[in-house]
Amino acid sequence: MYRHLITFIISLIPIGFLLITVVVPLWAMLQYDDSAPLWREILSDDYYRNRLIWTIFQAACTSILAIVLALPMGWALARLQFIGRNWLIKLMMLPFIMPTLVAGMGVLALFGEHGIVWQGWQDTPYLLIYGNIFFNLPVAVLAAQQGFQAVPASRLAAIQTLGANAWQRFYHAELPVLRNWLIGAMCLIFLYCFSGFGLALLLGGQKYATIEVEIYQLIAYELDMSRATVLVWLVLGVTALAGGAFAWLSRRPIGKIQTRQPEKPRGIKQKCVLGFLWLMWGFFCVLPLGAVVFRAALSVDGWTILTDDDTLIAIKNTLKFTSLTLLLALILGLTHAALARRVQWIRSITFLPFMISPVCLAFGVLLKYPDWSDDLTLLISLYALLAYPFVTKDILAKWDTLPEHYFQAVRVLGANRFQAAFWVTLPLLLPAMRRGLTFAAATCVGEFAATLFLSRPEWTTLTTLIYQKLGKVGAENYQQALILTVLLMSLAILVFLLLDKQHDKGN
Repeated sequence: MYRHLITFIISLIPIGFLLITVVVPLWAMLQYDDSAPLWREILSDDYYRNRLIWTIFQAACTSILAIVLALPMGWALARLQFIGRNWLIKLMMLPFIMPTLVAGMGVLALFGEHGIVWQGWQDTPYLLIYGNIFFNLPVAVLAAQQGFQAVPASRLAAIQTLGANAWQRFYHAELPVLRNWLIGAMCLIFLYCFSGFGLALLLGGQKYATIEVEIYQLIAYELDMSRATVLVWLVLGVTALAGGAFAWLSRRPIGKIQTRQPEKPRGIKQKCVLGFLWLMWGFFCVLPLGAVVFRAALSVDGWTILTDDDTLIAIKNTLKFTSLTLLLALILGLTHAALARRVQWIRSITFLPFMISPVCLAFGVLLKYPDWSDDLTLLISLYALLAYPFVTKDILAKWDTLPEHYFQAVRVLGANRFQAAFWVTLPLLLPAMRRGLTFAAATCVGEFAATLFLSRPEWTTLTTLIYQKLGKVGAENYQQALILTVLLMSLAILVFLLLDKQHDKGN
């Protein structure tokens, strides 16, 4: 009875939060009466149908291209030992925590109207595809690396003894193990690209705008909530399928596997694969960041933007919102992890906020709670919703590895459950909490979609200030946007360094 009471009390926080911020707003959209007659009209309208087809196509194209590039790159990381390998694996995470505006500005600096590498690509679909690859190639590479490492060394040795060549070893020994890793990564990448907002808004333009951008424009500029509701449900339907496929394929058996240790590259083929790894990583993951810094460095007078009142307010708001969010994310993450330890199905909804796009979430809460639109609590709640799953994931992963006899020994010495949790479990979970909060901080620093939907003039953050500068005509405004992007990138790199430090401590 006591255990059930504790479980009920713990569940009130995360389950209640998800009900208020996810379930109730989505139900409100479902009940929006004005949208029902528009389903047939929108589905038969060439304009909206082309938007949907393009959104699916760019997500599918990115998924396939990322996997094709990731296969040799993941193989090199898993099988080859070379100078800088450990650092390269760590740096693979850098694009993942970069704000979308940083990536978008980097792509424009390379291929935009005044691009360093190639000018005039701003009205083509290639910019969005390239930006998608920047974010998602590391996801595919790390999945491929883990998939190759999951192949038992005994299987590789056996098939090699039988005289199999490299292609036969890959097809018969490695691909059966890799398949779920690669398809799972493709589903995740498709989910990110289909529901992405910031890059599509910045790089797609009017011709190659996605459904997410269309929803934003219908609400922000046309005040057409009915059509926006129909599009939101189309997005939710597609993301639910992709998210469900990812969750199903992510169920991998856990066990100890003797993997093949990486070796120094031998022969011209392995050296070419290693060169391909460095070349693709530099072209897709490093070049956009370097382009932002290079273009910003060319500006002489633009750096005064850093001392403007608007910039100082934006920095203050960014840090303030991040701090408040981290406090709420810690409470939600800890209680969600504690509940998941007691109720198994709670684990399956850990990443529920990631299965729904920020635009859909922001629209849903705006529709359900219009009277709260000028309350900072609503914005912080959306920030926390998008950030706390990182905290839950890391805490839960660490908690599952703690020996049960630690807790039992303290109970034998006379401590109650609260004392055992406070003096034993909590200190052991602190490194995982810090790591999860670091990821959460990276999410908050670069959050753009919810901020753009709900932000007020006095709530301007660095991301919205950059977008405002880009919306103004003139080279000076563009230079200032680049400099602010460097500032935002510096904050993200600081978060990355803190994350790497916590990772080293954990190891």
